[in-house]
Amino acid sequence: QVQLVESGGGLVQPGGSLRLSCVGSGFVFENYAMAWVRQAPGKELEWVSTIYSASGSASYEDSVKGRFTISRDNAKNTMYLQMNNLTPEDTAVYYCRKGTLRGPGTQVTVSS
Repeated sequence: QVQLVESGGGLVQPGGSLRLSCVGSGFVFENYAMAWVRQAPGKELEWVSTIYSASGSASYEDSVKGRFTISRDNAKNTMYLQMNNLTPEDTAVYYCRKGTLRGPGTQVTVSS
């Protein structure tokens, strides 16, 4: 059974940092591109970043470029999202995604 489980969310002040993790199981993790998406209150699901399987190269949504860094450790079946210089606009539930499958999500709240 394919599963994705996120962790690392929390409450942080503007300008702060968080590191999200996503552990995948039930599939060969290293073979798949993985992504982070987020959903803010009252808004649609928004793509944040993707990391590709073969090259490990990454792409980012414009508003997070230069602040967020996606990475993966295939030996640990884990993907990460390092988020720096957070703003209230980053408040959302963050999900990792493999194809159309998402995990349960982790809440990130940026507030003073």
